[in-house]
Amino acid sequence: MGKLEGKVAIITGAAQGIGAATAQLFVNEGAFVVLTDIQDDKGKEVAKSLGEKAVYIHHDVSSRKEWEHVLNETEKLFGYVSVLVNNAGIVIQKPLEKYSDEDFHKLYMVNQFGVYLGMMVTYPSMENVGGGSIINISSTSGFRGKAGLMGYNASKFAVRGMTKSAALDFASKNIRVNSVHPGFINTPMTLDHISDEYKEKAMKDTPLGRGGEPEEVAKTILFLACDDSSFSTGSEFITDGGRLA
Repeated sequence: MGKLEGKVAIITGAAQGIGAATAQLFVNEGAFVVLTDIQDDKGKEVAKSLGEKAVYIHHDVSSRKEWEHVLNETEKLFGYVSVLVNNAGIVIQKPLEKYSDEDFHKLYMVNQFGVYLGMMVTYPSMENVGGGSIINISSTSGFRGKAGLMGYNASKFAVRGMTKSAALDFASKNIRVNSVHPGFINTPMTLDHISDEYKEKAMKDTPLGRGGEPEEVAKTILFLACDDSSFSTGSEFITDGGRLA
């Protein structure tokens, strides 16, 4: 029997990278998985490859209406939700003096407000099955500042704080809330939207001497989703190759 046998999970930003790797691992461990993203072609392809236990739904995480639609469809297809992985995120790398108000707002709406909406819309479903696990994907950028990433830093520090607060509020409902903090991971987002100079520095700053793979982060997420982590809530789990050590 898999570690998530019969459980229902929603994973945002699941068309590629960490989200797609997590969806694959969850299905392998027996879960029913709803993958959401705005990259419809990629998302549908990933869901199709995972078989009958997976489905893709278009989803703008900054919209409460779309969150409510995702939850309603999930419950119709598979039942109440036990696991939520707030993985969707974007990055904008610019010198601070070139940041626009629109850049900052866009990062906030996806990376922070989207996580807030996910928790608020989904937790009543978890109550109906006696509890659940929420995993919010932050970053090592939620621990220290990085030049050119102020808006990203702000959103990832916020996710870390929101996670702790939600963990305290939801503990009485038997809903655990933890954050995962990847370092430099080889995903389309980091490879396509981060400068070569930053990538080179990230490798030098990582004691293990390489970027992580999405599957390595997915294993940490699986640990938090299943009963192996039953006494963990309000905590940070770092997967960064030693970068913050």
